[in-house]
Amino acid sequence: MNPLLTLFDAELHIGGATILWREIVGNAFGIASAIGGMKRVVWAWPVGIAGNALLFTVFMGALFHTPQELNLYGQAGRQLMFISVSVYGWTQWLRSRQESGRAVLPRWAPGRDRLLLLLAMSVGTVAFAQIFARLGSYGPWAEAWIFMGSMLATYGMARGWTEFWLIWIGVDLVGVPLLLGAGYYPSAILYLVYAGFVVWGFAVWLRIQRATPPARV
Repeated sequence: MNPLLTLFDAELHIGGATILWREIVGNAFGIASAIGGMKRVVWAWPVGIAGNALLFTVFMGALFHTPQELNLYGQAGRQLMFISVSVYGWTQWLRSRQESGRAVLPRWAPGRDRLLLLLAMSVGTVAFAQIFARLGSYGPWAEAWIFMGSMLATYGMARGWTEFWLIWIGVDLVGVPLLLGAGYYPSAILYLVYAGFVVWGFAVWLRIQRATPPARV
């Protein structure tokens, strides 16, 4: 038997629940990436990409024959979105580190960009809810909210906007009940961990932002 395939399909049984080890590992990579993001280190991006690739195979459950046999198109598409936006964030932080010695300097998003974030969140949630519903996704409106929030939060992290932590809180509030209902328990637990972690991360970035002298124009 192929050892890589064996690891790919490895399961953990807790009570009556069957959990894939790659869901646990993928979420562990996600936590490591979040810690790296809080510390503003470049390796947060490639670690997150590795976790996203694993979780894509988990959330396309009917395609990859997971125990849940559910396709969460929003969650799966979210992993692909993470990968593409993370490549952008990775290059942004590398460029910033080369130019200033710091991967990113936390700051508030300009007022115009805040309005664009709100507009994108509203329009995107409505649009993707229709798409996910037509695809037969489980919980299309919740998935659309999570998808758009995750995209905007990741983009905000790449730009160094402190608000991205607050967007994650909104994502977590919807993500926990959705994933519990669908039987993705490790991912639901990760969202609960994130809910506390993002508050901490927001406080850390805000403290750094306040301690940094404003840039001269």
